[in-house]
Amino acid sequence: MSLRKIIIDTDPGQDDAVAILLALASPEEIEVLGITAVAGNVPLPLTARNARIVCELAGRPDMAVYAGCDEPLSRPLITAEHVHGKTGLDGPTLPAPTMELRPEHGVDFIIETLRREPEGSVTLCPLGPLTNIATAFRDAPDIIPRLREVVLMGGAYFEVGNITPTAEFNIYVDPEAAEIVFKSGAPIVMMPLDVTHKALVTKPRNDAFRGLGTPAGQAVAEMTDFFERFDKEKYGSLGAPLHDPCVIAYLIRPDLFTGRFINVEIETQSSLTLGMTVADWWRVSGREPNALFIGDVDADGFFTLLTERLARL
Repeated sequence: MSLRKIIIDTDPGQDDAVAILLALASPEEIEVLGITAVAGNVPLPLTARNARIVCELAGRPDMAVYAGCDEPLSRPLITAEHVHGKTGLDGPTLPAPTMELRPEHGVDFIIETLRREPEGSVTLCPLGPLTNIATAFRDAPDIIPRLREVVLMGGAYFEVGNITPTAEFNIYVDPEAAEIVFKSGAPIVMMPLDVTHKALVTKPRNDAFRGLGTPAGQAVAEMTDFFERFDKEKYGSLGAPLHDPCVIAYLIRPDLFTGRFINVEIETQSSLTLGMTVADWWRVSGREPNALFIGDVDADGFFTLLTERLARL
């Protein structure tokens, strides 16, 4: 497998943090060119702070972290402290970051990187609302054909919504941005709730993280201890779904995942179904496919990979 050059676009969030750790622990498969923060789970000052905390937890204070957009394209920001806590990384006690944010705006970094790197070599990995990605596509459409692909966490079909009855959080926060991305013509791989809700951190899996005896393993276990209370109460599940690490795991082990190439449209007009990902799973619309919609994961293989990589940090 060729080395994947990626930009992680993120709004940490405990599950975002685990995704970043997985990427930084996998240098044989993944080269992280930089991390761009976006407002989402918590406001931008916290997501930018949290991204740096996680880089230092991984032993990578050299990683370039940039602050991006602090609000959606055309709507007020909606956040998710009710899930992630007031800091976004509630659970473990982690030191404040000492590494500095890079001065450049995150969107400018995305544009400049895609123009500089060889065509077809960079994958964008959005783990939060798509505001930064859509802004880059809107301001510099020449970068779109230079992408290798976009692998994102967002949306749902059979699982429907987690923030409204019909919408997943990342898409709902900035549906206009999602519409720009899904209509851009960029190759898209989509990790919806349908697959991420199968990647559950059960007690034995969390015990395995804690049993690593490393700062990263302990922090992930404590993040999940905090994070899972919401999902257990809401869904009656055996643990918390690790949404965002599915993006990174797909880059390392695509064989763990299965899906279908279909058309996905974003609802931006209806007050009832705003942010819904209208996924043509049964291919009845006649619209051209525009995304690989992932529907299943080998959960045991996923957690074996994640635990093995966290043990490196």
